[in-house]
Amino acid sequence: MKLVESFSDFKAGKNIDRPTMVRVLEDVFRTLIKKKYGSDDNFDVIVNTQKGDLELWRVREIVPDGEVTDDRIQVSISEAQSIEDDYEVGEECYEQLELEDFGRRAIMAARQTLISRIMELEKDEIFKRYVDRVGDIVIGEVHQILKKEILILDDVTGNELILPKTEMIRGDFFRKGDMVRGVIRKVEMRNNNPMVIISRTDNTFLEKLLEQEVPEIEDGLITVKKIVRLPGDRAKVAVESYDDRIDPVGACVGMKGSRIHGIVRELKNENIDIVNFTNNTSLFIQRALTPAKVSKIDLDIENSRAAVYLKADQVSLAIGKGGTNIKLASRITGFEIDVYREQDEFEIDDVDLDEFADEIEEWIIDALKNIGCDTARSVLNLSKDELVRRTDLEDETIEDVLRILATELEDES
Repeated sequence: MKLVESFSDFKAGKNIDRPTMVRVLEDVFRTLIKKKYGSDDNFDVIVNTQKGDLELWRVREIVPDGEVTDDRIQVSISEAQSIEDDYEVGEECYEQLELEDFGRRAIMAARQTLISRIMELEKDEIFKRYVDRVGDIVIGEVHQILKKEILILDDVTGNELILPKTEMIRGDFFRKGDMVRGVIRKVEMRNNNPMVIISRTDNTFLEKLLEQEVPEIEDGLITVKKIVRLPGDRAKVAVESYDDRIDPVGACVGMKGSRIHGIVRELKNENIDIVNFTNNTSLFIQRALTPAKVSKIDLDIENSRAAVYLKADQVSLAIGKGGTNIKLASRITGFEIDVYREQDEFEIDDVDLDEFADEIEEWIIDALKNIGCDTARSVLNLSKDELVRRTDLEDETIEDVLRILATELEDES
């Protein structure tokens, strides 16, 4: 009797290990036997999962005719010989049962039970398989695009993966059939269904991409100490080498950028700064502000603040477009960084912001200094919109500041 013929969904258990599958099948058919015969004590269920064969055997002791006291465990000699003519009293009679003997309704019920059990096992197997792989990169094909998420079929297992729109990089655009890479962020059970959530914005994704491209990281010669990202925009990666002969930054970037270019493309041209990690806080902050060249740093260790002084042409580099560079530098070093232009860089007709303390409130001056504007002209060189965006000050406040500064410079001239 072929299980795969009678139970078409038997193949759904393809990812379930054989001993577990045999146990499930035995349980299902022993339940069927108990319902029909009251007990399964004297029955053998033999399952061959490779071929899909199932054999059900009823085993009873042969007794003389008229001496059967319990037909569940005994069979008369005449009935036994109708099964096989060379049986004798005292032997055990093996009678093979056919699935049809149980009736159509019982078979359908067993079929539903079997399918249900297999599905539960499949869910457990999927959960176990992926929960141990959190943090690993997976590749899959876009199967369905929904409003809030994309469903992806794992290229190796065929299981469904979920890429929420919130875990996609700005600039990501996928069509059905596209291949997508992401890192397994978490695995959870929702309504008894395993959900494998993948991410392209998680820091681990960048770390694993580096590990794939840089053998020294995989070999443990270079360690990724910390990663901070504004996904799709900019990232900073602090690396350290345990071998003095290896330049960790050079190894990660590769010859002419060969190693980093592939990662940048994967991350939709995310600008990746690789910096040498050091326990020297001032030096680390200096490196973190790359590509800007820092002139001097004053540290306030207790409050985790750093005052960084730069030449005029380096201030905008330190801050970066939209403040991204200084924001990531602060996050990777753990210090709040205030950028200042060096005092000796003032133009002849420029005025220090502190000179306006009577007309502009101190907290507003501090907000402007925090974005590298410590003179009147450095503020006026920026548009109103950019000042509002960088400082988070109100439009009216910025307008007042610009008016006061412009009036002063006009008077000076």
